[in-house]
Amino acid sequence: MFGISNTKDNNQSSPLPNHSVNNNESDKTMLETSDIIAYVGVDVAFKGTIRYKGSVRIDGQMEGEIFTDGTLIIGEKAVLSTKIEAGTVLSQGHITGDIVAKERVKLLASAVFEGSVQTPSLSIDDGAQFNGTCQMRKHGDEKNRPVHTLPVEVLKIG
Repeated sequence: MFGISNTKDNNQSSPLPNHSVNNNESDKTMLETSDIIAYVGVDVAFKGTIRYKGSVRIDGQMEGEIFTDGTLIIGEKAVLSTKIEAGTVLSQGHITGDIVAKERVKLLASAVFEGSVQTPSLSIDDGAQFNGTCQMRKHGDEKNRPVHTLPVEVLKIG
């Protein structure tokens, strides 16, 4: 289910599906299965806390908390009711909860988000839905004070 390491010394094939989120080359690089150290599959329902250093991919259902310094990838069929703290969040799925991202949050076309976001960079693709609040903070701001606050009732792009 998770905690799988794919190293070049391991001759076994990867149990992780090869997913593609979009056509952006930098995002495709982030989605390479060798970089994903934890995975929750489509048919998995997980309740609890996930803490990892590195990238995590969730395609199933999750309730709880996720803490990673790397990238959290949320697949199109994923349904999360969570508190998320990550470096970067890339989502195609449904998230209800709060996100704190050190680098950025990207909601892709099929994403639905309900909650609050704190991040220095927020990107919402056409077709994504955002219902919540967003606090954007400057990179490297020692006091981490808010620069912009955006309350949103319902924002559907596309």
